[in-house]
Amino acid sequence: MEPVGRTNQAGAIAMGAAGETGSTEAALCALVGELLEAPNAFYAPRLEAAGLGDAGAVTVESFVGNCPFTTKAEISADQLAHPPFGSNLTRPIDHFPRVCQTSGTTGDPLSWPDTERNWSAMLDAWEMIYRAAGIRPGRDRIYFAFSFGPFLGFWTAFEAAARMGCMAIPGGGLGSAGRLAAMERLGATTLCCTPTYAIRLGEHLREQKGAGLGVARLIVAGEPGGSVREVRGRIRELWGGAEVIDHHGMTEVGPASFEPPGSPGNLCLLPGFHLGEVVDAKTGREVGEGEEGELVLTTLRRNDSPLLRYRTGDLVRKRMFDVGGEATLGFEGGILGRADDMVVVRGVNIYPSAVDAVLARFPEIGEYQVQVTSERAMAELLLKVELKPGAAADTAGGVAAALQEAFSMRLPVEAVAAGSLPRSEFKARRWVTR
Repeated sequence: MEPVGRTNQAGAIAMGAAGETGSTEAALCALVGELLEAPNAFYAPRLEAAGLGDAGAVTVESFVGNCPFTTKAEISADQLAHPPFGSNLTRPIDHFPRVCQTSGTTGDPLSWPDTERNWSAMLDAWEMIYRAAGIRPGRDRIYFAFSFGPFLGFWTAFEAAARMGCMAIPGGGLGSAGRLAAMERLGATTLCCTPTYAIRLGEHLREQKGAGLGVARLIVAGEPGGSVREVRGRIRELWGGAEVIDHHGMTEVGPASFEPPGSPGNLCLLPGFHLGEVVDAKTGREVGEGEEGELVLTTLRRNDSPLLRYRTGDLVRKRMFDVGGEATLGFEGGILGRADDMVVVRGVNIYPSAVDAVLARFPEIGEYQVQVTSERAMAELLLKVELKPGAAADTAGGVAAALQEAFSMRLPVEAVAAGSLPRSEFKARRWVTR
């Protein structure tokens, strides 16, 4: 999918959500109407105060121009005031048989309940992701290499795979060796996991067999690495040239984006599921195409526990893509990082994904950690890297040189004992503030 030149901001927002402006506005009108009629104790007063008390008169422009942003801090405060689920519910709580929890990467975890209607809509989103990835119902067998904890993660992906007629194979509770054995024995054709775990599992595979087990594709999510060229290349190498497909979502907003066919390393919003904006993090104003900003999402099909103009904290580079003949809001290079993860070091913006890209070029590194410290009110970084057996003694120096070339500054790199740094099969937490 090729980028299309489009700079009209209101049009770009509407196209990024649901294809035609009319269908977006119809979804917005329906959502606002439900929140006002129920009423939703969290959003109904906000909508009234914003002059959006007449659902039938809502347009994309009036909604974006008048509805205030929603922040994670506001949702967290609401859940503390109305425990455990808050007041952002459009139906009585006994209509919500599902509940998940955010990972707590930033702040306290949020509990997120869902009705069957909400859940079904998220399965629809995953079916769209699968079909774009070339998944074949009745033929593909999808292995889910994660622990099936409280996070939304791949739960919806697992159920959507089974619903559309694919064999959905759970890998919870097994170690890497057990998962590889199960994938081989059961003939898995697709692997779903985080980019970090795809590399770790691929390294185990290479040590054991040196081949890709017949896996044709990996769908990765949970971290920005799936759209980083160097990370994608490393995964493909370890899995015998298998296709790597990125996806991103959040517990709060559900599955949000997919990698459009023919445009590797980029993401687009799933048409019909969200109203998307990319705003300047400081001013809140829509940025131009090619510019970086914070992704803001309004859920259009999760009406029983919705989010209106939610500041996701995800940093993206705005780009419009042609998807099925429609101009669709997308993100060049996928998710660049989190607004609260970006560190300014000596005037240079450093994203975790950019560090990932450098370190992915060093297969002799087993794991790494970035320690962020403050000296004289300025941030500084220290990278700790584990070296695999047989790695050259000057590997840490090579990493330091590559980082200096990438960021035009010297960043200290320290080699540490193998196995001394934390690991995770879910979201790797490599950046630590000291």
